[in-house]
Amino acid sequence: MSERPITQIQRACAGEITSAIAQVAASEYREAEEIRAQVAAGTIVIPANINHVHLQPIGIGRLLRTKINANIGNSSLSSCPRQELEKLENALKYGADTVMDLSTGSNISGIRQQIIAHSPAPIGTVPVYEALSRAGGADGLNDELILQVIQEQAEQGVDYMTIHPGILLAHIEYAKKRLLRIVSRGGSIIARWMKNNQRENPFYTNFDKILEICRKYDVTLSLGDGMRPGCLADASDEAQFAELDTLGELVRRSRAAGVQAMVEGPGHIPFDEIEMNMKRERERCDDAPFYILGPVVTDCAPGYDHITSAIGATMGAYHGAAMLCYVTPKEHLGLPNAEDVRNGVIAYKIAAHAADIALKRPHARDRDDAISRARADFDWEEQFDLALDPDRARELRAEALAESGKPANHDQHAQYCTMCGPDFCSMRISKDL
Repeated sequence: MSERPITQIQRACAGEITSAIAQVAASEYREAEEIRAQVAAGTIVIPANINHVHLQPIGIGRLLRTKINANIGNSSLSSCPRQELEKLENALKYGADTVMDLSTGSNISGIRQQIIAHSPAPIGTVPVYEALSRAGGADGLNDELILQVIQEQAEQGVDYMTIHPGILLAHIEYAKKRLLRIVSRGGSIIARWMKNNQRENPFYTNFDKILEICRKYDVTLSLGDGMRPGCLADASDEAQFAELDTLGELVRRSRAAGVQAMVEGPGHIPFDEIEMNMKRERERCDDAPFYILGPVVTDCAPGYDHITSAIGATMGAYHGAAMLCYVTPKEHLGLPNAEDVRNGVIAYKIAAHAADIALKRPHARDRDDAISRARADFDWEEQFDLALDPDRARELRAEALAESGKPANHDQHAQYCTMCGPDFCSMRISKDL
């Protein structure tokens, strides 16, 4: 029998510089030894399942470039494997660092296998969704099924898994005081199971067994926020913070077991409370990488929640969040399609990039300075190439030319756009100063 592979975190704790650590260091313009030390300490994670072939590893941590995640996956009402691969393609094309498969409909395992096979980016899942699907409802969940699903997903090559072990039976009373109670799907499923069975959270009681599986395959745990606030009225309450304290305990247990762990964070938070939330996680969870959804900073803009949440995401990243989970225009409305994925990814690339510039991350502003030079030279093609979404920039330029009566092949070095025209272009005029 072959010897069990040594996991990434074991190597880091042993003081080794692995290929994955070296790749992360090069991409972040940092020394490999610095990355190794942070991985060993648990303040950087590198989700890298030993069975994910052709993975291009990335690091997630407060001191690194801000990462973004795109959620895809089918539902019982919509989508198919082909559509999910189209979403995956858009997510990767426009810059997602990781992708989560949140499928809850049919053929969950088959869709996940296709996504893993086609993705060089780390893939995440929420195992309770598949467990619930197999059980036929929350009442059919049991310890054996939960562990079986986690084992099978780990064997398939899932790089990180969101589980919700921090929501405890005692916390349910806190949720009853809320306007929207529990909006996390995983959190609500587990809360109902605990209430009906009057038993403690099976993800909490089986946590040591889950750690054994994760250590074997080097699966990173994303400790989910089942009590995340789903509206501003529920933000920063006792339910949210009681769970956060439990997650801090579980971070320490994960590190002691040689398993990488990050912590998921709140969904709807008023803008002025974001900094406090980021700092509280760092203190309670020993600076484990914080993976946040948004936060959404206003509740009254359905259809535009990729914008309302990107505002909060920039603030969250500036104050220490390591990875941002994107929100699409369909949030609160329906299952995102491929175009929604594109819009969500770009909104979050902007949010992450803005925070990285403000934090003066190495070379973060290079692209901005390059596109400014292209604008000064009226080099439209270079501007398009440097844009976060070159396709959209080209589309809008062509549309503006068409509306002004100019042909699509109008001189690409024209020293004006259709807003100012040739006589009022400030950059052309001031060039003569």
